[in-house]
Amino acid sequence: MTRLWVAALACAVLVFVGTEVPAYGGQSAYGGQAAKTSPGAGPVVVLETTKGTIEFETYPNEAPKTVAHILGLVKRNFYNGIRVHRVVKNFVVQFGDPQTRDVTKKDMWGRGPGAGSGKPIGVAEINPKRTHVLGAVAMAHAGDAAKADSQMYITLAPVPRLDKDYTVFGKVISGMDVVQKIEVGDIIKKASVRDGAPATAK
Repeated sequence: MTRLWVAALACAVLVFVGTEVPAYGGQSAYGGQAAKTSPGAGPVVVLETTKGTIEFETYPNEAPKTVAHILGLVKRNFYNGIRVHRVVKNFVVQFGDPQTRDVTKKDMWGRGPGAGSGKPIGVAEINPKRTHVLGAVAMAHAGDAAKADSQMYITLAPVPRLDKDYTVFGKVISGMDVVQKIEVGDIIKKASVRDGAPATAK
C-alpha cells in the first residue's frame, strides 16, 4: 500500500510540473522573467488593462518618428483611462481616442477632431520589413498615414492587405491571450515604457 501511495504521489508531481504552459512571448503563465524582444527592437510599451497586461516591443529603426511620438504620449499618461473603442473579430483591437474616457460621447468614439492628441506624426513610416502579422501594432488613420496621431490597433490575425497603407511600429511580445479577450469599453488603466530586453542569440 505504501509503495502504491508513493508511486501515485510521484505521478501527480510529474503531471503538475508538466502542465505549466508558457504564455505568449516566452513568459511563464505563472509569472517569471520579462518577455524577450526581437533583434533590433526598441523600448517596450506595457498596457495594464481591465483584462490583464499586454506588452509590445517597438521598432524605432524602421519607424523612428512614430515610436518617438507614441512613447511621448505614453510618458505623458495620455493613454491612462482610455477605453478600447473598436474590436473586430479576427481583425483588430483599436484604441487611443481620449474621447472614450467619457461614456456620454460613445457615438463619437474613434472619430472627429477630438479623437487624437491634436498633433499628427506628420510622416508615413510604412516599411516592408514590418508587416501585419498576428499581434502587430500599427497606426490607425482616416485615409492619410502621415496624419496618424494617437490611435493604434493590434491585429488579431495576419492581415497582409494592410501592409502598404499602414505603419507597423511594434508587435505584442506578451499578453496576446489578453488581447484576444478585449472587448469594446475595456479600459487601459495604465500605459508605461520599459527598456527592451535583448533577445538571446541562437
